[in-house]
Amino acid sequence: MEHATSVVIEPAADRRPPPLAEHLNSDVTRAAMLIQQEVLGAARAFLRGEGFVEMLPPVIGPVTDPGARGSKQVDVDYYGHKYKVMSSGILYKQASLLTFEKLFYIAPNVRAEPVETCNTQRHLAEFHQIDVEIANGTRADAMGVAERLLTYVVRHALTAVPEQFELLERDPLAFAWLLSGPFGVLSHREAVDELHLLGHPQSPDAEIAWTGEELLSRQKDRPFFVTDYPKGSRGFYDRESTTEPGRLRNFDLLAPEGYGELVSGSERESDYATIVTRMRETGENPAKYRWYLDVMRQGVPRSAGFGMGLERLTRFLTGLDAVWQVNAYPKVPGEMAP
Repeated sequence: MEHATSVVIEPAADRRPPPLAEHLNSDVTRAAMLIQQEVLGAARAFLRGEGFVEMLPPVIGPVTDPGARGSKQVDVDYYGHKYKVMSSGILYKQASLLTFEKLFYIAPNVRAEPVETCNTQRHLAEFHQIDVEIANGTRADAMGVAERLLTYVVRHALTAVPEQFELLERDPLAFAWLLSGPFGVLSHREAVDELHLLGHPQSPDAEIAWTGEELLSRQKDRPFFVTDYPKGSRGFYDRESTTEPGRLRNFDLLAPEGYGELVSGSERESDYATIVTRMRETGENPAKYRWYLDVMRQGVPRSAGFGMGLERLTRFLTGLDAVWQVNAYPKVPGEMAP
């Protein structure tokens, strides 16, 4: 595919959700919810068919995932103690490997995203993830599950509710490349080089910016993975490569057409001493994570896993302009909502 030397993405239109009654009474919302229902059913069928056990995730805890870029954690008073609303259940997924070797959540998440993300059309303060974890799994294992899961869900939804895609004017041919073969793979370095060729000033030492993700995504005709993010760009639980120090054994899965990241995952660090060191390197106080470190000290297996954004996946399927359109009760960053 040929690329222009410089590509500029215009800021998304400042579109906000309408009043809730109007949103809930919309044919578009109704179609999106029916497609999302098929996504959930298909995801559960696929994962259970591959031997995963569904567990119910916690909603609050003493700590939550510290690695959510740019967002703030939400506190609640829990009998006089400051607890966190889960921004991601990743720490609990690791602990739950003491119960099951393959597990998944359909997990609610709350993140006080920066106000400026209200116009990205891909951020909500309250959203859901299909969270997966595999004991003794590798990055390749997790990427394989993510690819098969996405393919299964898309194929099922297109077959189950074709009339809803027709109502939304979403052409099934948009998914032809997705369903026809393996997804592409770029290393973080390769993604940075490609963005530089496109005129986007992406730092080689940081996560790919939202605009960069969208730009890369617009150049592709099928989903693709970005791997090997630099150390320091992600949380302490992403395992560092033993053969390439400074690189993490992680990945994102991006959808084509400009929809960007659908999945984020990694191999997990499980060594107690290494976790404590990584916490300190990232500015985290290990004392905050006492329960988690107590569990890890007991010996939790190495693992790999990922979170797949339900609303982002539904938006990709429906072809709608904004992620709030596929959430029944959307909480757009910075906006008061019921």
